[in-house]
Amino acid sequence: MQFGRYYEEFEVGAVYKHWPGKTVTEYDDHLFCLLTMNHHPLHMDAHYAGETTDFGRNVVVGNYIYSLLLGMSVPDVSGKAIANLEVESLKHTAPTFHGDTIYGETEVLDKTESRSKDDRGVVHVATRGYNQDGTVVCTFRRKVMVPKRSYGDTRGGEQPGRPEPRL
Repeated sequence: MQFGRYYEEFEVGAVYKHWPGKTVTEYDDHLFCLLTMNHHPLHMDAHYAGETTDFGRNVVVGNYIYSLLLGMSVPDVSGKAIANLEVESLKHTAPTFHGDTIYGETEVLDKTESRSKDDRGVVHVATRGYNQDGTVVCTFRRKVMVPKRSYGDTRGGEQPGRPEPRL
């Protein structure tokens, strides 16, 4: 199973549809809020959200949705990355609610070979996240430094650092 891509494997215009999706539970949302100390009642207090907001219910914290989509993209985009260099835009375009299932896909916008090291390059991608109805809920663009195959070959190939079993 492939985990990430080498620079040579990215093609401008390619779209990677991340699989599987993830159904967001109340537990997921509350745990993320508690871990990150975001205690806004829009996310944590069902009575508050139901009585005082336009949504009429809790809204999943946006940074969880971004993190979920970023994680979904790792096997397709950044699994071999040397570094995530930049997130140049992040937009939450529609709310996500408990019980929604999030799907993601990433499009390759551009790629540029490194000018300082010949064993890597920078890949510019845009990720879209959408729910079970196809409503786009989050988009972001980022730049990722990825190795060329020569970099991987000198560091152990497809599974660098994996030990052999002792028999």
